[in-house]
Amino acid sequence: MALPFLEIIESLTPDPNVLMWKFADADKEIKNGAMLTVRESQHAMLLNEGQLADVFPAGRYSLKTENIPVLSRLRGWKYGFESPFKADIYFFNTHQFVNLKWGTPAPILMTDAVFGQVRIRAFGTYNVRITDVAKFFREYAGTWPRLTITELELQLRDFIAPKFGEVMSLAKVPVVEAAANIPALNEKIQPLIQPYFTDFGVEVTRFTITSITLPEEVLQQYDKVTGMNMVTDMNKFSQYSIANAMDKEGAVLGDGARQGVMLGMITNMMNQQQPPAPGKPALADDITERLRKLKSLYEATLITEAEYTAKKQELLNLL
Repeated sequence: MALPFLEIIESLTPDPNVLMWKFADADKEIKNGAMLTVRESQHAMLLNEGQLADVFPAGRYSLKTENIPVLSRLRGWKYGFESPFKADIYFFNTHQFVNLKWGTPAPILMTDAVFGQVRIRAFGTYNVRITDVAKFFREYAGTWPRLTITELELQLRDFIAPKFGEVMSLAKVPVVEAAANIPALNEKIQPLIQPYFTDFGVEVTRFTITSITLPEEVLQQYDKVTGMNMVTDMNKFSQYSIANAMDKEGAVLGDGARQGVMLGMITNMMNQQQPPAPGKPALADDITERLRKLKSLYEATLITEAEYTAKKQELLNLL
């Protein structure tokens, strides 16, 4: 014969991905003095007539009305304190939920001091746990009878993307630094993004950016600057420019004039690898030849005007 009242209340986690679930009470009242068992990494919450009565962390509790003063204020208790009472019981998992995914479904517009307005994409993972059960229930869970981390992850994913862009703008992180220094950026962003989660009673225990994708034009410019910074002499600079040009889908090889220029420069570079003839002027003639070569590169549009001007001044300073 089924008991008319609930005397033992406990619940094993039905699924490791469940954040919150309503205890199946079969619409029975709770006997005064019933035993409530809350396991480690769980919290339990009593809700009476739609109002939160109490929250219980891990432990074993005797549910007597005098032990729940909030419940006493919520009801008239016309039958006295020994009578059973009705309450909805919810259980919460408070362990960490790890390796949740976030990303920017659309590129985020950022203002960069070097590149101006830039659109970037970012992806990563994060870990969370519920730290304030009452706030989580009021601000997020509401009347759901069961809530999994999947529903929360989907909603937080849309929430994180704009917040990530907002935090990046406030932190004034250059886009190149963002892509090159992800570990340092992780440490900056986690404390800045945490307040937005605190509003839901949730703590971000770890926030990780796994990748930041810059626009192709920014990557090309960055690679070009990096390549220029590696140049130590004009021969290497010429080789770098020729290789750059030949990589552009064979366009240079189809251009007869440019092909001739490049073949001539390659021949010159091969000749320059031979030991200089005895008595050949060392500095002035060498710089003059390098200036001619530099001009040829510029006229062949293999380098920009700014690059040509900078290298020309560098060579003139050697005279």
